Amino acid sequence: MGTVHHIDHPLVQHKISLLRRKDLSTSSFRRLVDEISTLMAYEVLRDMPLHEIDIETPLEHTTGWVIDGKKLVFVAILRAGTGILDGMLTVVPGARVGHIGLYRDPKTHVAVEYYFKLPADLRERDVVVLDPLLATGNSAVAAVERLKESGPKSIKFVCLLTCPEGLAAMDAAHPDVPIYTAAIDRELDEDGYIRPGLGDAGDRFFGTK
Repeated sequence: MGTVHHIDHPLVQHKISLLRRKDLSTSSFRRLVDEISTLMAYEVLRDMPLHEIDIETPLEHTTGWVIDGKKLVFVAILRAGTGILDGMLTVVPGARVGHIGLYRDPKTHVAVEYYFKLPADLRERDVVVLDPLLATGNSAVAAVERLKESGPKSIKFVCLLTCPEGLAAMDAAHPDVPIYTAAIDRELDEDGYIRPGLGDAGDRFFGTK
């Protein structure tokens, strides 16, 4: 199995538990997704490179360390991945943003691409792929495969929930891509939904069901 980072911080686990509730309003669901993704960003970006700069404080000259947000790209898998995006941008507002449009065929569960737009010069950039759920893994595998064609410096995958089947699919196709998640649930059901899960993240975030 490739590298899987289970973010088990108490605040993240508390909010994931609240997010699962079926009686949660759309506005509360959105707020929690935003809060969780912001908290997760600290762990996901723990190893971001820094460079030294000169600083004049009110008292003296010193040096400090800063990140180059322009070399970081958040790639949201449409449509639900946009829910995680705002929380990540709260931490690194200078990051570039890309989008990959994929939908899951309801019969075959195969990912079908309908949109692909990324910043230029991806070879100089670190990419973080965002999707709330890593279920069958088909969308994640397809998205990372397309990204690799552009040769980014590195790729990470971030989701709120996953399951053994999704992790196995990613490991088989992209063992070099680390996965960051707040929960590893029991299994997939016959319809490709994570159990116990939280339902359809896109529908719950956008209030479309």
